[in-house]
Amino acid sequence: MSEVARPTLSDALTERMLELIRSGGHRPGDRLPSTRELSQRFAVTTPTLREALRRLEATGAIELRHGSGIYVGADIERLVLPNPNMREMHAAQLLELLGARIVIEPPLAAMAAEHAEGAALAALKRVLDQAGRHLRGEDAELHEANMSFHRATARMAGNSVLHEVVDSLLTVHGPEQREILQIFDDRRRDYEEHLAILEAIEARDAAEAQARMRAHLVDVRTVVEQRLPPR
Repeated sequence: MSEVARPTLSDALTERMLELIRSGGHRPGDRLPSTRELSQRFAVTTPTLREALRRLEATGAIELRHGSGIYVGADIERLVLPNPNMREMHAAQLLELLGARIVIEPPLAAMAAEHAEGAALAALKRVLDQAGRHLRGEDAELHEANMSFHRATARMAGNSVLHEVVDSLLTVHGPEQREILQIFDDRRRDYEEHLAILEAIEARDAAEAQARMRAHLVDVRTVVEQRLPPR
């Protein structure tokens, strides 16, 4: 039987840094003590501290700003983290990605319809207004607006964990999502399907919002599957 791995000094230091952030009531964007102050506080060498800081930065718990200092990261409270080391997906995985979204996003659209309210709806409309201005070849801007629409819909559902799942899928697989846009190759149709989803959410029709989100993602998956080269 293998021995249980013992926590390293860096492990312990990482936990102490997180405890410092929590006990101090720090929020994302707050500045933390300098590297020198932290080294003295925890009685560790600068290289050991920097190793712990790099680990925290990789998870988004802190942000190291060159020439400025150490700040609490925007992802300090996240439960689901995107893997920054993902390799490029092959065709079968591209379809699996869409399959996963078909399972997750339609129920979230229904929940979004149930929670629809002024500010969130206005933000969703602004995103689609932006998408509508980029239907003639500005694919980078269109892709960003499309992903923002799906993220905002998931956020409106009111379940932070599921929102993080969707956000992680769209963040890690950004290149694949851009490829899907190219393969689908019907920007107007994609845009109109998004408008239909928004219309159902705005009407607070949960069943219709779920059905339209599912139909949209199934439509995309069907077209992509037909146009991908044989496996």
